[in-house]
Amino acid sequence: MEPIKNTLQFFMQGLKVKKEAPLNNPELILSRVLSKKEHNHVKVKYFRKGILNISVDSSSWLYYLNLKKDSLLESFTREMPQVKDIRFSIGQKDEEERKHIRQQTKR
Repeated sequence: MEPIKNTLQFFMQGLKVKKEAPLNNPELILSRVLSKKEHNHVKVKYFRKGILNISVDSSSWLYYLNLKKDSLLESFTREMPQVKDIRFSIGQKDEEERKHIRQQTKR
């Protein structure tokens, strides 16, 4: 029979691993890399084969973020080395998210 100490230690290590997993979440990294204003206009569409696709809500934000692409890519690769390229595309945000953004800009 296994001592309770070993069982608890194994269990606690499992919790620690689960806690650390979200650190490589592109959404969290994006929120740290971009300003609050910039973050209100973007959403991670997908991350596949080293390519991070970010959906932007307007062409003006698409242009602006493309200008910042090199610095964003550098920041992302520091925190998440799997990211090899960032691609931006125009896409619509959810209606609920748009309402939230409108409420914030009215303040």
